[in-house]
Amino acid sequence: MTHHVTSMLDTYPKDLGGVDKDKLAECIEACFECAQTCTACADACLSEDMVAELTKCIRTNLDCADICATTGNVLSRHAGYDANLTRAVVEACRTACKACADECEQHAEMHDHCRICAEACRRCEKACEELLSTLG
Repeated sequence: MTHHVTSMLDTYPKDLGGVDKDKLAECIEACFECAQTCTACADACLSEDMVAELTKCIRTNLDCADICATTGNVLSRHAGYDANLTRAVVEACRTACKACADECEQHAEMHDHCRICAEACRRCEKACEELLSTLG
């Protein structure tokens, strides 16, 4: 877990509303890591000679990157916390990560960047599932 994510959660002046701080920090970290990895994978796909065959992968990567970044941002804000909105955003992130991992796994044997991206997406998908289990 990154030191800064945990440190920021530790310094929050009010109660986090019963959210598991460790699972929250892990999910925030996984979201931002996945956003970066998906962006880099999309860029790498654009550099491949067979770029036309990677159109769906690129689109899925970019969608997942945007959703993960947004989820990380939403999870980093606690003032006026809305459990229903948070749950919906984390569920959307889990869905996007699953879709992106599924797509990248189809290209993983041929492109290492897709293999790495699929791993990051699976990690984020799992972190979202674990956080959702604590949100009630």
